[in-house]
Amino acid sequence: MGLEVVFSPEMIARRVQELGKEISRDYAGKELVAVCVLKGAFLFFADLVRAIDLNLEVDFVRLSSYANQKSRTGKVIFSKDMELPIEGKHLLLVEDIVDTGHSMAYLKKVLEARKAESVKICALIDKKERREVDVEVDYAGFVLEKGFIVGYGLDYAEKYRNLSGVFELKE
Repeated sequence: MGLEVVFSPEMIARRVQELGKEISRDYAGKELVAVCVLKGAFLFFADLVRAIDLNLEVDFVRLSSYANQKSRTGKVIFSKDMELPIEGKHLLLVEDIVDTGHSMAYLKKVLEARKAESVKICALIDKKERREVDVEVDYAGFVLEKGFIVGYGLDYAEKYRNLSGVFELKE
């Protein structure tokens, strides 16, 4: 398998800084909780929260909609819950990639039911090619039409997460 650069480390760093400024402006004076969706978003999340110029709280959730590396089960598994109280707070869900939309639609619905003031989605990659559920990415790092990508937290069978850029995995 080969790797072809889709987004270089420099492109990602520049875009993360832009997102940080936009989020800082939009949430100025509000109580913000940034929520990392594990595992894939951890690198993006770490860089993004450092680019946000607000006194924010951070928390983590873990979801999975895949039974194995290649096929989706059709149901979302919620394996790690948040620890912070969220009622009346603004939440920013930080995800590596939104493709089918199932996981984000499910998580957003759960958190809205817990009476969050607002729930918005920030994703490194907004990949609409495979969208099956109507879910809006409020802050998109990049829009990608197609391709199987890895790196910067994104994996294939738990490998390639440590790459500093985003690459298309070519057979």
